[in-house]
Amino acid sequence: MRLTLITAAIILVSAQANASIEQQLSQCAGTADKLERLICFDKLAASVKDNVANITSPQITPAAVTTVAATTAVVTTASKASATDNFGMEAKRVDDNAVDKIYLEVQSIEEDAYGAIKVTFTNGQVWKQTDNRKFTLKQGDTVYIEKAALGSFLLGTDERNAKARVKRLK
Repeated sequence: MRLTLITAAIILVSAQANASIEQQLSQCAGTADKLERLICFDKLAASVKDNVANITSPQITPAAVTTVAATTAVVTTASKASATDNFGMEAKRVDDNAVDKIYLEVQSIEEDAYGAIKVTFTNGQVWKQTDNRKFTLKQGDTVYIEKAALGSFLLGTDERNAKARVKRLK
């Protein structure tokens, strides 16, 4: 009976605390001055943070059962917030095994009617120039291909500063 009364009291207090936070949020939102509104939200966030720290501290009371439920709700909200903060950053993750630049030896070169080159390398890869710059190579040259912006690639040599945008065919 005593445990039931304690549990009910804690539930009522947590419901009252949630209503209080909602009231404080609406008061902060109603503030006209931007700086005062920001200060109000900061104070509210700090008080909520302090309350969460008090809830998560280990307690060996029968009330600990209900505080765990309240803590879980806060953690779930926090994980949703971090998930939305990281939205769209999947492409920005760094892969430790990714190669940014490779060196290859030219086996053969073909030129199309527009002056773009198609290069076959000794390892069997075939790359074609996609921009319209004049880029000259000779058979046996060592060149590099490096990653560029937006998933494109650049072909260049260490001897000169010129580069050509290329795409892989095979």
